[in-house]
Amino acid sequence: MASQQQFPPQQQGSQPGKEHAMDPRPEAIVQNYKSAEKLKGKVALVTGGDSGIGRAVCLCFALEGATVAFTYVKGHEDRDAEETLQALRVIRSRTGARDPMAVPADLGYEDNCRRVVEEVAGAYGGRIDVLVNNAAEQYERPSLAEVTEADLDRVFRTNIFSYFLVTKHALRHMAEGASIINTSSVNAYKGNKTLLDYTATKGAIVAFTRALALQLAEKGIRVNGVAPGPVWTPLIPASFGKEKVAQFGSEVPMKRAGQPAEVAPSFVFLASEQDSSYMSGQFLHVNGGVIVNG
Repeated sequence: MASQQQFPPQQQGSQPGKEHAMDPRPEAIVQNYKSAEKLKGKVALVTGGDSGIGRAVCLCFALEGATVAFTYVKGHEDRDAEETLQALRVIRSRTGARDPMAVPADLGYEDNCRRVVEEVAGAYGGRIDVLVNNAAEQYERPSLAEVTEADLDRVFRTNIFSYFLVTKHALRHMAEGASIINTSSVNAYKGNKTLLDYTATKGAIVAFTRALALQLAEKGIRVNGVAPGPVWTPLIPASFGKEKVAQFGSEVPMKRAGQPAEVAPSFVFLASEQDSSYMSGQFLHVNGGVIVNG
């Protein structure tokens, strides 16, 4: 990856963001990625897997032999979801995994979370081995006075309610040795003055992960998370103005944004029993060199 970069000024007018409209396109897979069948035979569900970090995680899991299902927002992310699905099918033809699935859903509501889990588990023999809670949205608001109750409801439903609710229903299909991985953010540790509601949800994800890890330890199910720093995903041009996008990532010690491909291997590590069997309640910090405690 380049040591420094500046992105062309760009802005998308709505959320969720669209990967196919970005310039440059995010990098989903590290060139010459060396797979080792770490997830062979596993069934993985990734929320928000159509683009960005979610897409990179789906592809890495597939390269490691997993059968992958992911969610996306119908009517907004269809093109990105189809691109991800086609890439998964190509990988699947080499690994012998089962056909991948793309499931449309608004995960802010329990009925939708239940439906997604039952559809995925039903298609793959009644089990889910790896759950990645990754769906998220964010909106820049310079002042707390601009955050409405409706704003809070929307962001909290997507960013933390869905984590509770998808996990609640997925656990019925998860056995000893399964892994849950939650996507938080560096903002949970350092704060972000213009992303108050988003930052609050990311802090909640850290607490949720630690508490759930304690609850599920006796069942042999590990719960961990990844807290990325600035990563070039559709959330960025969909959230920020052109000037901020152009300088995105320059504030970290490495002086650049990360690529989804640089984050996804951390999810593989946490999903793999051979790599992280003695880890639970922990977070990996893939953030360009920002020092955090936690």
